[in-house]
This record gives sequence, structure tokens and C-alpha cells, in this order.
Amino acid sequence: MTSEVLRADIGLIQRIIPHRYPFLLVDRVEDIVGTQSARGIKNVTMNEPHFQGHFPGKPIMPGVTIVEAMAQTAAVMVGVALDMADKELLVYFMAIEKCKFRRMVIPGDVLEMQLTTLRGKPGAKVWRFGGVATVEGEMACEVEFTAMMDLPKDAAE
Repeated sequence: MTSEVLRADIGLIQRIIPHRYPFLLVDRVEDIVGTQSARGIKNVTMNEPHFQGHFPGKPIMPGVTIVEAMAQTAAVMVGVALDMADKELLVYFMAIEKCKFRRMVIPGDVLEMQLTTLRGKPGAKVWRFGGVATVEGEMACEVEFTAMMDLPKDAAE
């Protein structure tokens, strides 16, 4: 376990999770405290493909992509804490609960996502997370979700 790494830049993020453009939705993960908590950063830009149709003339980041960005932040947090770079970690949603949207997220916003592990430990397949996404300190979304961590058998050794 690497306790020295407190952040993940885009290079490390891509070594931990398989997502790529246009579905890589986190630019940086900071303040990583083991498998307990982390803060993800997403710079929202007009050139993202979902803004062409959601909605023409009034671009709004879809709520499902906000939740996905929080899930990617959680996966990076766990991946950094458990030294999963280059080990083909896959993470699947199992449940999304208590999801509420409070504010629109638009191009030019910086989405900050604070994630906390509610249940899960090294070696466990099923984890539960709580997340709050904010823009300039104003809550945009809150959610709890359950995910399954799937690793090739040889990577866990």
C-alpha cells in the first residue's frame, strides 16, 4: 500500500482506470487519505460531446455524468491506495441511492467531488461510497453508491 501518494494526475488516473475520452470524467484526484477519502477535480469544458445535445443553446452537464465522475474519483482513490496502477482494475456500479441534484453544472465550472468510503477494505470486492459534488462551494449533487471492484486474479497477488 502506498501512503506517500496523496494525489493522482491524469497520467496516473489513466494507469488505474480504463476510461478514456469521451468518458474519462475526472482530471485530477487530490487529498487522498488511503481508502477513506479523496477529492476529485473535473474541469467542465464546452467541447465535451454531451453538450451538443444536452441542451442546445443551454449546455448543462448531465446528472448521470456527474455521478459517473464521482464513481471514477472513488475508483482512483482505491486504486492509488491499493497500488493498482497498470493492473487492469475494473469497477462496476451495483447501486446508486440517495441521489439528489441541487445545482446545474455548466461549461466553465470546476466540479469538486468529495468522496468517502462508507464500506470496503483491501481485499473486498464490494465497496460503498458517499459523495458530494460542488461548484464554488455550492452543492451540485449528493449520492451514495455501491460498486464492485474487479481485478484479474494475478493482480491481487
